[in-house]
Amino acid sequence: MPKKQSGNKKNKQSNFAKLSIFQPNKYKFKKSCPLSIKGAPIIDYKNIKLLKKYVSENGKILPSRITNISQKKQRELSLSIKRARNLALI
Repeated sequence: MPKKQSGNKKNKQSNFAKLSIFQPNKYKFKKSCPLSIKGAPIIDYKNIKLLKKYVSENGKILPSRITNISQKKQRELSLSIKRARNLALI
């Protein structure tokens, strides 16, 4: 008579269930926005030094997930960059 091996298969499947990609990451932490803290520079189309930090080498605006800028400040920043481009400051 062969032994039942269904118990071993269940144990292996439960290990894969523990490593689910849909589980939330416990160690993820949110960085604060560098343009929202006290003493941060004001976003303006005339402030070329600040705007160049948030533009790639190809001239594209960097996304907020890379720069850790809040959504409100990202909108202001993109508008200022577009104005500076229009005036040929960048």
